[in-house]
Amino acid sequence: MTSKTQIPLVIGGHGKTGRRVARRLSARGLRVRIGSRRGEPLFDWNEPATWVQALEGVDRVYVTYHPDLAFPGAAERIGAFAEVAVAHGAGRLVLLSGRGEEATEASEDRLKASGADWTIVRSSWFNQNFSESFFHDSVLAGEIVLPTGDAVEAFVDADDIADVVVAALTDDRHIGRTYELSGPRLLSYGDVAAELSRAIGREIRYTSVGSEEYRTLLRGHGLPEEFADLFTTILDGRNAHLVHGVQEALGREPKDFAVFVREAAAAGVWNT
Repeated sequence: MTSKTQIPLVIGGHGKTGRRVARRLSARGLRVRIGSRRGEPLFDWNEPATWVQALEGVDRVYVTYHPDLAFPGAAERIGAFAEVAVAHGAGRLVLLSGRGEEATEASEDRLKASGADWTIVRSSWFNQNFSESFFHDSVLAGEIVLPTGDAVEAFVDADDIADVVVAALTDDRHIGRTYELSGPRLLSYGDVAAELSRAIGREIRYTSVGSEEYRTLLRGHGLPEEFADLFTTILDGRNAHLVHGVQEALGREPKDFAVFVREAAAAGVWNT
């Protein structure tokens, strides 16, 4: 178990899972360091010179990668960072990875090869994609446009992810484990729109488009076209089943999407 003299580094500590992890670690009395381009000291995945300063005095790291582990160059940066982290005394690394994404496995392997005490947390798509980023504006506009057809996903809550990550950072029993996380049921994006409509009290539509049309939409919003490729993990059905990493790591059930949308709606995140 950790002591109050140990310093965890949370990369992406202002993000959806990172800030939740940082908040939980701080509540345990730990002096958390946030790794980001807004942090002090600065941390930038594209500037390896910033890594060493961010790692000073750190003994464990929650590793999240921006924009996504499936993007080109991610595995090389993860591997290089892991080696630097271990060399500077950060011997425990917990990596947020993607469930069912072969492109992320190279990053996982590179992190494991560093000699760290590792834990891999493979996550389904987040509930909070609809409330904090990505699709938030679409919900406000009343229409979610995606290239996903009738495919289903077992959306997982960011709070459940954060609880698993904190357990992995603070309890030796999770070393060497790979946890695959999902919510308790499969949902299509039509189901998601229906749940959102009930919770918000107005109609939220789901419109399915082709992949090329979606790439055009991404370009129009100034976003990388590669984000369209991430939907492959939904469209081919590889994640169309439940997994039980939340139960394995925490001994409890994950939060249901309907509970998430009720809580988010009550907090006013979709008020217009």
